[in-house]
Amino acid sequence: MTDPPPQAPGRVDREIPSSLNQLYQEVILDHYRKPRHKGRLDDATHAITMNNPLCGDIIELMLRVEEGRIADARFLGRGCSISQAAVSMLTGRVLGKSLEEARELSARFTRLLHGERAMLADDDLGDLRTLAGVSKFPVRIKCALLGWNCLEELADGTNSGSDSG
Repeated sequence: MTDPPPQAPGRVDREIPSSLNQLYQEVILDHYRKPRHKGRLDDATHAITMNNPLCGDIIELMLRVEEGRIADARFLGRGCSISQAAVSMLTGRVLGKSLEEARELSARFTRLLHGERAMLADDDLGDLRTLAGVSKFPVRIKCALLGWNCLEELADGTNSGSDSG
């Protein structure tokens, strides 16, 4: 038996287990058809609007931060199923977290989408791991990260009012 050929530098193995692929499709469709936390947040302390001009996705992320923790998170937007499902999942995952904890979650999620297989075992990512299948489609990674890019901008403190990105 011969050893497999060495992996080319910079190449990422994007093979995702088939059971995860099926779950990925189901989760995306569920969040796209029945988005969580979608709607205006009138008492938001942080808000930003960003778009992906390549595909037309637009997301407005609104947070209410109280005593250093995200007390509420809502979004408005339109776009592909991946962008809308990912931001729907984001809003549920950041509730109760500090902005720093939310930023750390975003960094781990980004690593997952860029094909870092170790992130598949990261229990803190929870059901976000079902989006690992996006890593097989590099052009779709920006769609999945749009809401998370909004979150990072807000967590960095660069935007505390509505803005266009």
